[in-house]
Amino acid sequence: MNTNAKQIHPTLTTEGDLVLQEIENGVATLTLNRPKQFNALSEAMLTSLQKKLDEITGKKAVRLVILQGAGKVFCAGHDLKEMIATRKETYYKTLFMQCSRMMMTLNQMPQPVIAR
Repeated sequence: MNTNAKQIHPTLTTEGDLVLQEIENGVATLTLNRPKQFNALSEAMLTSLQKKLDEITGKKAVRLVILQGAGKVFCAGHDLKEMIATRKETYYKTLFMQCSRMMMTLNQMPQPVIAR
């Protein structure tokens, strides 16, 4: 199998392709894909991003990870509309644990990660 071949694997959800993945020449580019919402981190986007990070962590064919946002903004942070719609302590605890796990994954990946 040619590891230099270009591969695109978007994560599909009910909201569409929230995290796009492209692997080319050892570089995995992950694109947050909610430009109309300034790439705000919804629960679904965090799930998609975590799945992609888990798939490429330690993968020998991936030597570098680039995390970027579609559109004009990299990421506006958490999706506040989604957070306001669900005002339960258990929801917030779960959401912040999910976000913390994603941040720890980024921090502990053996590959360098560049945000652009």
